[in-house]
Amino acid sequence: MTGAPAEVVAVALLAASLVFAVLRPRGLTEAVVAVPAAGLAVAMGVVPFHDALRTLRQIGPTVGFLAAILVFAHLCAEAGVFDYLGARAAVASGGDPRRLLALVVGLAAAVTATLTLDSTVVLLTPVVLATTGRLRLASRPFSYASARLANSGSLLLPVSNLTNLLAFRESGLSFGRFTALMALPWVLVCCAEWFALRTFFRSDLRGEARGTAGPPPRAPRYALAVLAVTVGLFVLASSAHVAPAWAALAGCAALLVPRLRRRDVRATRLVGEAGPGFCAFVLALAVVVDGVTRHGLGSALRHVIPSGTSFLALLGLAALAGLLANLLNNLPATLALVPIVGASPVAVLAVLVGVNIGPNATYPGSLATLLWRRQLPVGDKPRAAEFHLLGVLTVPVLVVLAVVALWAAVQVVGV
Repeated sequence: MTGAPAEVVAVALLAASLVFAVLRPRGLTEAVVAVPAAGLAVAMGVVPFHDALRTLRQIGPTVGFLAAILVFAHLCAEAGVFDYLGARAAVASGGDPRRLLALVVGLAAAVTATLTLDSTVVLLTPVVLATTGRLRLASRPFSYASARLANSGSLLLPVSNLTNLLAFRESGLSFGRFTALMALPWVLVCCAEWFALRTFFRSDLRGEARGTAGPPPRAPRYALAVLAVTVGLFVLASSAHVAPAWAALAGCAALLVPRLRRRDVRATRLVGEAGPGFCAFVLALAVVVDGVTRHGLGSALRHVIPSGTSFLALLGLAALAGLLANLLNNLPATLALVPIVGASPVAVLAVLVGVNIGPNATYPGSLATLLWRRQLPVGDKPRAAEFHLLGVLTVPVLVVLAVVALWAAVQVVGV
């Protein structure tokens, strides 16, 4: 199948996959529709079988790392890492909500950078809500900080976000060079997020806490040490041209050693924490997006993508990526754009600015945002008008700020 019929079928399959992933009726995994959609795309000839296999082989190691880092983050949580960090932040705040917001922003940015945005949304957000509950503070500024830093705080490392992993594979950059180029954008955007949240929620941040944090739990020193070593292994693995999944697996093994001695490990639980359904969704979505790009979207994007690496070109590329992320979701936007601009590492990083910061403008922009909203207690769910107003007011400014920083980093660090 080729031409307009193939494009119509591919777009319909992509739309069905994304709508189901957004709604997830009865809590069913995103793969329920995406996997059959990918199979249908191949069966109907929208994506040739050998091309589908090539896509799966290319993205397979990336998805493998995603599964490994999800298990690693889960083991860190069970070891008490997140509870300890949340309690320390509460004590360090001294009951001042403005200081606590700065600490939560910093904590969310660090967790996102090292353990992926899913860890921030799924594991850190409940800790943040429990902390604000004990301190008897309004939860909105701190809950928003978790969601927004899960997206915009994922600029720093290749392992911080699935979009980064997909782009890193195409960019040709080393782990260290990627991080060096994205460090300044990450720092400035995180600071700007803190300022935006403090300004937007200033009425919720007045006064002092009416509750007490209580004594923090004992530091999980072994788990914290394993976490630090594992992050270092990510850098060493990249330098040695070894897949980062091996570093994540090594971290998992180190955290499992004391658990195995106590015989309190359940293999089925670990498999579930690896997110097999979501991993299957990512693999299937890559095939479906390939069908869309090869039959129309790819050529359309090539006509509108700015050429070169000037500041205006990078800004236009980031803006296009952010717009596409909010229209299609940031994962298919990355899958569609990165192969087109992959010959230019700087252009790939500009795409990441758009697909990582842009989703803070709307709920569907990122699956992480949808997951954050879905798991919040009824009393803590954000109002749609409030969420989107904050997004409209801040996202364009943050994108410009990040592109300015990226352009400046390129002039200093080089590519």
